[in-house]
This record gives sequence, structure tokens and C-alpha cells, in this order.
Amino acid sequence: MRGGRTLAAAYDVVTCGEAMVLFSPDTQGPLRHVALFRKYAAGAELNLSVALARLGLRTAFLTRLGDDEFGHHILSCMRAEGLDTSLVRLDPTRSTAVYFKEYRPLGDTCVYYYRRGSAASALGPEDLDPSWLEGARLVHLTGITPALSESCHLLCLRMLEAAREMGVPVSFDPNVRLKLVPREEVPRLMEPFMRQCRLLLLNEAELDLLFGTTDPGVAAPRAFEWGVEVLAVKRGARGGVALTGRGEVVSREGFRPARVVDPVGAGDGFDAGFVYGYLMGWPLERCLNLANLVGASATAVPGDYEGYPFRHEIDAYLG
Repeated sequence: MRGGRTLAAAYDVVTCGEAMVLFSPDTQGPLRHVALFRKYAAGAELNLSVALARLGLRTAFLTRLGDDEFGHHILSCMRAEGLDTSLVRLDPTRSTAVYFKEYRPLGDTCVYYYRRGSAASALGPEDLDPSWLEGARLVHLTGITPALSESCHLLCLRMLEAAREMGVPVSFDPNVRLKLVPREEVPRLMEPFMRQCRLLLLNEAELDLLFGTTDPGVAAPRAFEWGVEVLAVKRGARGGVALTGRGEVVSREGFRPARVVDPVGAGDGFDAGFVYGYLMGWPLERCLNLANLVGASATAVPGDYEGYPFRHEIDAYLG
């Protein structure tokens, strides 16, 4: 089941992937001892879509959800955030994926996914109508979706091809999940997307895995040879650095929330902030400042995207 899509209003950003229900425990410690959980909607591409919608962009998220209570919960969350849900398909035969967070006593967060055979893992190229990209300003992809299944891989390649045919720029975050793809296979899976994106966003561990270095200046020439315009590297609490093929190199320190609850969602927030600035034509300094702000905001709350700021809130921080 999918709602109709009117072609009169183009999207700013189109993405695809898996949305999940997140269960976040009320207490620290092993999940076997946790009695109470809070329920949220989450997922890398959903997080980015919500962050961009809060900043005022029209975003569309292509996905499949189970036609179950969890799927309808995610749909309600998407509508509440102002996302276009006309590209969402409800699958009556497969379930919506879920995952659990575990807050460990030393402050780190562990996640447990239950997504094998989910509705979103059955996404394929037949789910994409290329006309949905007409007039779009950007297509955003991550390395998570092509790692879910072969059909998801083919969907992402088709989306990449359609974006190229229509002249729509692509941003890409490898967002490596070693629970989904073996380490030795990561470069082979990611390289086709890195070669065709204009904006490449990744963290230092991914930079090392894909380029063999944690130094952005060493990795950048290879990325620019592929056609990447901007390479943005996430450094966690230390902020980020961005480089362009024109020789620009800019780094900015991160924002530090008064209390860090959970770092999950920070990387997606960074992506959204940088993508927004990129689409607005901002200088790299301002793009990084917003990316750091949105990313840091995610860490102050238990849910993945609940802490992301709205457009009217960012001026107080960025000036």
C-alpha cells in the first residue's frame, strides 16, 4: 500500500533505507536486568530526514514497513515530523525491524538489532519510480541500505543511476555496520557509491577502513579524483574537518552538551547539518558549525533524533 505522489512539489532531499522501532532502557546495565523501555522511531536515513525536515527542507523517505503496530507507529512519527510518507510501502507479510540499546556502566552504548528478513530488507529497484527524483536538490544514500540484502543493494545502485541521469547530486555516508557486512568486503560494497557522490561524509574509523589512513589530507586526493566535491570527516566530540578539490581545508571544534546521554544519532545529525549548509550554499565553516551543532544535540537525549534542533533554534548558536 502506498499513497499517491503529486509531482507538482519537488522534494529537496530524497533518501531510502530502513526505519526501525528503538527500545531504549530506563536504566543502565545488561538488558537481562532491565524491566522498562521507552519506544522511539529510529534509523540512519530516518534520522537524517527528520533533522532536515526540522531545518525546513522537504524530505522524502523511500522505505518498506511491516503492516503491523510498529510500522504504524513509525508512520505516525514520520507524519508528526512533517516527512512526506507517500513513498512508504506497508508490507503485510514481513515485520518492522526493531533494535535495543544497552547503556553500559562506563558510559558506552551497545546496540542489538533484530532486522533480518524485515520489511525494509525486501526493498528492491522495483520500489523506485525515477520520476520521484525530478526536481530534487539532493539524493542521500548510506552504506547501511545496500548491506541489508542484495535487493536493497540493487535499489541503491538504481537510485544512484537515476540521480546521475537526472543531474541530481548525491551525498553518501558509508555508515559502516560490521554486523551487516564483513570488514574485508566493505571497500567493494562502498566504492561505487563513493565514486559517484559529490558530498562524502564519514568518520575517522571509516576513513581508515576505506582509504587506509586517518588523515583526511592524505585521503582527499583519491576522493577528488573520483569526482567528490567535498569530503567531510566526523571527529566525534572533537568536531569535524571538511576539504574541497579547490584546496580548501577547514576544521571546527564540536559543541559540548552539558550532559551526554547517548551518542547514537550524532553522526546522522552531523550529516544533516552539513547537507543543509551545502544546499544553502554556505561556506565550509558554517556548514561544519551546523553539522557539529545538530550532531551534539542528538547526544543529550535517549532517542536518536529527538534532540535535533529546529530552524528557529540554530541562530542563537550560529549567529
